[in-house]
Amino acid sequence: MIPAPAPPVLGPPPRHFALRLALLFCAPLIVNGFALPYFPVWLSTLALSEFEIGVVLAVPMFIRVITAPLAGVLADRLGERTIVLVWSGCLSLATAFILFFAHSFWPVLVIYALQSAVYSPYLPIVEAIALSGVRRWGFDYAHMRVWGSIAFIGATMLGGWMIGLIGGAMVLPAMAVGFGLTIVMALVAPRIGRPRRPSPITAITEPPPQSLRQSDLQLLLVGVTLVNSSHAMLYAFSAIYWQSIGYSGTQIGVLWSAGVAAEVLMFFFARTIIRRFSVWAMIFSGCLLAVARWLIFPMELGFSGYFILQCFHAFTFAIMHTGMQHKLVERVSEEQEAAAQGLYFFYTGMFTAIFTFVAGYFYAWFGVAGFYSMSVVALIGFCFAYAGWYLQPQRLGSGGKTSEAS
Repeated sequence: MIPAPAPPVLGPPPRHFALRLALLFCAPLIVNGFALPYFPVWLSTLALSEFEIGVVLAVPMFIRVITAPLAGVLADRLGERTIVLVWSGCLSLATAFILFFAHSFWPVLVIYALQSAVYSPYLPIVEAIALSGVRRWGFDYAHMRVWGSIAFIGATMLGGWMIGLIGGAMVLPAMAVGFGLTIVMALVAPRIGRPRRPSPITAITEPPPQSLRQSDLQLLLVGVTLVNSSHAMLYAFSAIYWQSIGYSGTQIGVLWSAGVAAEVLMFFFARTIIRRFSVWAMIFSGCLLAVARWLIFPMELGFSGYFILQCFHAFTFAIMHTGMQHKLVERVSEEQEAAAQGLYFFYTGMFTAIFTFVAGYFYAWFGVAGFYSMSVVALIGFCFAYAGWYLQPQRLGSGGKTSEAS
């Protein structure tokens, strides 16, 4: 995915750097593997309405967009970023224990929002440490990151089996165990000292550079992140819906794992795909298949049909995300890489929060038919992305020249 440049002349990397980073990726993604599919199921056991579930899931997303960059600034300024990882893991575990005593809307909302605030910087800081290893010593990012995805799949499958045995009561203990692992992994994480470049989430605190303000690139970023955010109803209500139509916890785990597995496979073959297809073909195919995915979702598909539909995630996220990253590399200088990734994080976080909130209304009003609204969001995203393609400088200039060159 991310090519490793020739490593500069530096001291040797910390011992077992790649192995320790792989384990460090596993811990937060184990938490996510339990929380993302099944936390809404736990919320439903509290007799919260669909609207209240949407609010509980959406508010922390707004908070995360603010707290993650601030924690990233702190981590970049400290002598060692893993200090923030330890504190993030400890505070997240503390809020997980407090959640055991919350049984109504307002306490759950406040505690879960606080948990999101303290947990939000963990995975972005792990990403930043991994990318420092890529730049300094030439480690392969994909080979470290893929173990986190495998851990997510394992946690999702285990969570589905457990939820079939004991129901939604398994969610909080499983998350607490995952947060405990984040502390352990933070303590054994490689120490590499002060970063030479800011983390992507840190860049959100600064105005974007001029190259990122170009209208075509802004339209493309908005379009791709709108399509990303069209997954909001899937994340919030798919497990609840599948449970309501009689699927077992194991089947729900398989469906969630299918999407992640398809995503991982797509990332593995991304280099081959990018050599055969244009970046714009990758982006547009992801946009249009997202429109189709949410149009098909409310139909009576059966387990095998939903399994195939979940595999669409390879396109509606992975291939589109890969195309977006290549476009950013093409259009933005290396010095502005962090700012570009930070803006991508900001747009994705804000739009996902908004549409998670909206999803609570639509699922309450229309049930599974509410997924049609996500198809509209994806279609709007495609229109923005298409406008970004149409307004490219090389299209506006004559004779194939860019507008700057004209």
